[in-house]
This record gives sequence, C-alpha cells and structure tokens, in this order.
Amino acid sequence: MGMPWNADSVEKELNEAFEINSELKLLEVLKRNSFLFYELYSRKYGIQPLFHELSFGAKLRCDFAWLNDNSDSPEWVLVEVEKPRMRLFNTSGKPSAELNAALEQVREWDRYFYEYPAEKKRIFGAVGRFRYVLVAGSSDDWKIETAMKWRSHHNTISNIEIRSSDVFVRPLTILREHPDELWSFQENPISLGYSKLENYWKDYGYMDRMRKMF
Repeated sequence: MGMPWNADSVEKELNEAFEINSELKLLEVLKRNSFLFYELYSRKYGIQPLFHELSFGAKLRCDFAWLNDNSDSPEWVLVEVEKPRMRLFNTSGKPSAELNAALEQVREWDRYFYEYPAEKKRIFGAVGRFRYVLVAGSSDDWKIETAMKWRSHHNTISNIEIRSSDVFVRPLTILREHPDELWSFQENPISLGYSKLENYWKDYGYMDRMRKMF
C-alpha cells in the first residue's frame, strides 16, 4: 500500500497556514494528515483513530481527540490548536490575552467533565483519565528566555501540556526519511468526524471491558 500523503504537498499547505497565521487553515491540513500528530501520540504503533471537532456542553468544542487504550485504563487525549504564530506574551513579559484565553478554554473542558461525569461516558464510553494538550505559537517564540521559564513553571503546576505549532512540522522529516515509522498512521490516514466516535468505541472490545470499570 502506497503512502497516502505527499510530503511536498503537505509541507506547502503547512507553510501557507503558518505564513497567514491561520488557525482554520492549519486545522484543515491536520484533518487530512494524521501523521502530523506523530509526536503527540505517546504510542506510535497500533494507534487508535484520530477524531476532529468534538462538541460537548452548550458551547464547548475540542479540535482533536484520540484514545490511548492503555492496559490499566483508557486515556483520552484532547487537543486544542491555536494560531501557529499566536502572540504568546506581551511587552511586559506576561502571558498574552490570547494565550490566557486558550488555556481557559481547555480548563473549561476539565471543569465540564468534572461537573458532569455522565457526559464522559456518553461521549467517550469510558474514561480513566484525560490528557490535555494545547498547541500554540512558534518554537522560536517559546525559546525566548522568559517564555521558557514561564512554560517550565506552568508544566509543573498544570494538567495542560503546552506544545509549539512546530510539533506538526517535524513529522515531515519522518515521512521523507523513515516512512516505515508511520505504518500505523497509514492505517488511519485522516481524522474522523465526531459523528463516528460513538460507533467506534461501541465496536471496540477493549472498551466493553473498560466501560464496566469506568
């Protein structure tokens, strides 16, 4: 089976999204190219499908999600994607309004599922824990000393993992130089719509067992 992605084409689309600093453009590229999530998947082989645009509550929406079917409990990874060149800090070195708003959006997911545990089972079937990931800003901006110190402290006190938008660029090198590393993503080459999520976990035997426990 041939590769479902063309590295040059994907790179061109990513560059366009970065150049115009478009969250929407970036989301469209990500939906069609699951391998771009390579670094964010904790397990690279035997991956579970990627889903996009999960809605819950009155106004909440998650850009992407997938299941880590761990032996001890199901871990659902929920990802929020912001502008690839989003302003991270203001001139005084404080987090920008945009960064604070993005973090608050993810915190709202956490509060919602804490307040409405039945919704976790309705949407995901079974949840042992969540892993929250926020992708925002460029790696160059995060390398500034004040930003590095802030993120280092944030990562010790928060359950929200912050990554730069360059996390989606580096997998292009793997596609070009080590394409065999992507065989599992090749089996799930694009993301699936939210409407397919329930049928997915209902048809997965692993979740039958976990739904009795969580």
